[in-house]
Amino acid sequence: MNLNPEKETYEAIAKIIESDTSPVGIDAKKTHILILDKLLALEERLIRIEKKLDSNK
Repeated sequence: MNLNPEKETYEAIAKIIESDTSPVGIDAKKTHILILDKLLALEERLIRIEKKLDSNK
């Protein structure tokens, strides 16, 4: 598990989620939407992989 993204990736993500109006410096809603979008994409990918594995039995 890589929890240390490349500097460019890190900075791009930070720029997307930053917020000058938030006391913590990030837009929590935008951050959660990005996380949920990636989780949904992973779920769809896992479903496709499971279907392929089941069809190979």
